[in-house]
Amino acid sequence: MSNSELLKLVEERAGLWLDPFYDEETRAEVQRMLSSEDKTELIDSFYRDLEFGTGGLRGIMGAGSNRMNRYTIGAATQGMCNYLKKSFPELPEIKVVIGHDCRNNSRLYAETCAGIFAANGIRALVFEDLRPTPEMSFAIREYGCQSGIIITASHNPPEYNGFKAYWDDGAQLVAPHDEAVIGEVLAMKHENILFDGPQELITGLGAETDEKFIEMVKSASLSPELVQKYHDLKIVYTPIHGTGVKLVPMALRAYGFTNIINVPEQDVVSGNFPTVVSPNPEEPAAMKMAIEKAVETDADVVMATDPDSDRLGVATRNLKGDFVIINGNQTALLFIYYIIGKMRENGTLKGNEYVVKTIVSTEVIAEIARKNQIEYYDVYTGFKFIAEVIRENEGVKKYIGGGEESFGFLPADFVRDKDAVTSIAMMAEIVAWARSKGKTLYELLLDIYIEYGYSKEKTISVTRKGQSGAAEIQAMMVGFRENPPLAIGGSPVVWVKDYESLVSKNPATGESVPINQKTSSNVLQFLTGNGTKISVRPSGTEPKIKFYFEVKGVLNAYDGLDEAEADVDRRIDAMVKELGL
Repeated sequence: MSNSELLKLVEERAGLWLDPFYDEETRAEVQRMLSSEDKTELIDSFYRDLEFGTGGLRGIMGAGSNRMNRYTIGAATQGMCNYLKKSFPELPEIKVVIGHDCRNNSRLYAETCAGIFAANGIRALVFEDLRPTPEMSFAIREYGCQSGIIITASHNPPEYNGFKAYWDDGAQLVAPHDEAVIGEVLAMKHENILFDGPQELITGLGAETDEKFIEMVKSASLSPELVQKYHDLKIVYTPIHGTGVKLVPMALRAYGFTNIINVPEQDVVSGNFPTVVSPNPEEPAAMKMAIEKAVETDADVVMATDPDSDRLGVATRNLKGDFVIINGNQTALLFIYYIIGKMRENGTLKGNEYVVKTIVSTEVIAEIARKNQIEYYDVYTGFKFIAEVIRENEGVKKYIGGGEESFGFLPADFVRDKDAVTSIAMMAEIVAWARSKGKTLYELLLDIYIEYGYSKEKTISVTRKGQSGAAEIQAMMVGFRENPPLAIGGSPVVWVKDYESLVSKNPATGESVPINQKTSSNVLQFLTGNGTKISVRPSGTEPKIKFYFEVKGVLNAYDGLDEAEADVDRRIDAMVKELGL
């Protein structure tokens, strides 16, 4: 399509938004873009419809079909309403929970969704103010609801917002519901959205729900006696301007911790995130102020949450006494190691426990599970797949933990999504457990590596531009499938796992075995004889491809750490060059 053809199409689409059906503010914004000499903003706002994917909507806020606004969110909500009424025709009343984070317009969007549900005869239980995503997930189950939504764009920049959809188990939509809802949303015309339903079908949720949630968070504690003994651990916590500002300190105090140190500048609730470029605890810059506060107060641990409090960041002192951020794989390792170890100490392991990890997460989790005779599951990236395993095993096996490398963990199944509120309380408890053994959190992590094997991970993202970039990414995947490497880093590739065909092949022997996954995914993995795992995963929404490297090393004692890290870093760098990245 030529530029002139694209502009004509965009102007026609934008012209429809000048209809009196749209509110005055929206029409004025569209008219401004149409009248502007620079058509860049107009094109970006209207060249497509904002995609409703399996996780919901996410995009930049503003007027237009490719923007987050009351009409695109309204279409998503009306589509949800239509599907809910088809799915639960026998119920006298369908109920949904609505939550939102700190972002600009989040409250407005939440109230818009509530009005649409009510207009469709569906009761909307709406949190009175911003609340963490895990509490919303909990409330779906607690109040016997059929669905839920949270208005959040997670850790994206301030101009973004989003709409995440959940089902009656408190988890994000999975098959067949995800595709069915997408179908309803795609078929939705704005003029068919029912706005502004009766207020009597909208119910507020507040302190009572907080208390119920915190009581469940407290029930996840495995070492209340150690918390009591080490209650005055110095814990620096920052919500990075988000929803954790109230509930996370409340959870820590419910556990029994009494020395919580705030970062006042970041306790300010703001969708503009004034103290950071990105409100993402994975980014060192987002943790900088909290770490400075920890140095100033001689704290034991630093913890942070993203705007909707589903991801957590943790920083602790290394062997040199400097604060370092523990990555998502290491956080998951500490949780799994602690939960299994503490349950063994408490004599509460019954033999039916299991843990869950994602296929791109560290294999050390699997090694911990194997050596402790704990069943483990490998699932695709995304907590909805972890929640799916929990649902399938409910009442038969006991879930004791699951996580992924992107700073998310779920330590208890009363929530069915990443839960940074419970995770932070439990991480503080792990610090106390380490202290009881005369160790720091960092030393505990090294103990895990010494006992179960040392490895290090690195993720490389390759991004290309435009349509040609998307074709190049596709060609890379085809090339890896048709001509997989026979050796990487000097070690033979012993298995090529293709999650699209769900077949794992040994390129040397030709042997093939099926991969135990219910659905396919465009992911490749190369496993070498020396334990290296390389996962290749293209993005479904942009011309980008990710390479996840995990390389095993040797660590026998604390004083060998520098040498082990340097060796693994050197090998990863060599493999990156070898693959032409």
